[in-house]
Amino acid sequence: MSTQEPKKDPEPSGVDLARVALRAAKEAARARGDAAQQRKQARRGGGLRSGARADGRDPMALGPAINRLITERGWEAPAAVGGVMGRWPQIVGEKLADHCTPQRYDEDERVLVVQCESPAWATEVRRLAPVLVARLNEDLGHGTVRQIKVVGPSAPTRRYGPLRAPGSGGPGSSYR
Repeated sequence: MSTQEPKKDPEPSGVDLARVALRAAKEAARARGDAAQQRKQARRGGGLRSGARADGRDPMALGPAINRLITERGWEAPAAVGGVMGRWPQIVGEKLADHCTPQRYDEDERVLVVQCESPAWATEVRRLAPVLVARLNEDLGHGTVRQIKVVGPSAPTRRYGPLRAPGSGGPGSSYR
């Protein structure tokens, strides 16, 4: 029996080494070119895709996007007061909410303006104002609302007629 020696792969010759080196150089150049292209597109603000991992370019859900916008712009107090206007009946009670509605909020003065449908309800809201301010601040955070300004019903101004006295606002002037 003759023993055969296992075949050895021949050592790469000069031409084969050159091919391997050329292939490696091409791959490295392609990788550098791709990276440079990505950097250039990133500077221009487009062209890149986020891929499988989350990054800053991915779309956000509406809720977190709005919360981020409110925080960035400093709209926390006005947004909170706007939420109160939607929950007004739960805060002040159904009966009072049927006759009085919040109109606007002055952030600088921290005043909530409430309009009532009659002078009697306006008087009732003025009487309850300290309690309502406490409830609102409990819900919104201390000091968000300092005062409730109550306005009565708006009546049309009468410029003429038998009930008009010179210098008065007419029969509806007691509402102002």
